[in-house]
Amino acid sequence: MKRRKFIKKTIFGATSSAIIPMTSSGILLNSCQDKKSASTEVASTPLKRMEKELQISLAQWSLHKGIENQEVNPADFAQIASKDFGINALEYVASFYKENANDEGYWQDLNQKAKDLSVKNLLIMVDNEGDLGDQNEEARKTAVENHYKWINAAKLLNCHSIRVNAFGASDKTVFKNALVAGLGSLAEYAGKENINILIENHGLFSSEAAFIVDIIKEVNTPNLGTLPDFGNWCTSAQWGNTMIPCDEIYDRYKGITEFLPYAKGVSAKSYNFNEQGEDRIIDYYKMLKIVKDSDFEGYIGIEYEGDELSEPDGIKTTKALLEKAWQEV
Repeated sequence: MKRRKFIKKTIFGATSSAIIPMTSSGILLNSCQDKKSASTEVASTPLKRMEKELQISLAQWSLHKGIENQEVNPADFAQIASKDFGINALEYVASFYKENANDEGYWQDLNQKAKDLSVKNLLIMVDNEGDLGDQNEEARKTAVENHYKWINAAKLLNCHSIRVNAFGASDKTVFKNALVAGLGSLAEYAGKENINILIENHGLFSSEAAFIVDIIKEVNTPNLGTLPDFGNWCTSAQWGNTMIPCDEIYDRYKGITEFLPYAKGVSAKSYNFNEQGEDRIIDYYKMLKIVKDSDFEGYIGIEYEGDELSEPDGIKTTKALLEKAWQEV
């Protein structure tokens, strides 16, 4: 991400239709202002952040109940996102396409469907393909190779990334060394296909953001990054669903802040809402202020996991909350 610096220019003195000279420091001067005052004058107003555009995507997991109940066809994802919710960017879930994983024609057809609807395919979320941080070298190698088909699918879909899980050994030091090796190998393969590998906080060590950032730094490759999730900060259980009691929870706002410099997407997890349409667990205003104040300029993906609203209503409520909170922070 390129850091943007926006400087508010302040005009001192009276303005007129005449051309106003400018110093090398960028301060605009009245034509009758003397050189001494020009050299000592400083802007009295703080730097102003340019308003960022909110870009919303839809995580397919938001429709997982409908898909699992065979009420929703995953092949219709682009049409559902566009027609039902007015969302034009997609985050796929690999587990809904296991039978089609190696079918290149299938992915090309899905990509064409998205193109016909002017919808962007962003990434594929990959689960249950083995532990990239397994201390056993052969098991780790198998896990890495299991992800290859999803990298190929992402390329055919014109996605920029796949999201992986950072699970493996139970000993922290052993896990770190194993994950550095596993991620390094996978990122090297993905780099040849111009695909990014993203780590999402999904419980256990993966939800210790500072620890994962150290691993990313050690691997040291530009196509390894993060997909920070507003939820999933339980460090004592895998997946880390916030609605389930957890013994140890990493500070979600600290974690988001630590992950954002490496983020190529953000997952806006939502659960259940109050009467004002605000999430009862996650402070969206605080979260979005952190995102907005950062250098992140990508998509924020809706990932509804509540149990009180239907999936379509949960998606719509989350979208409305994102739009409202983004405008107010």
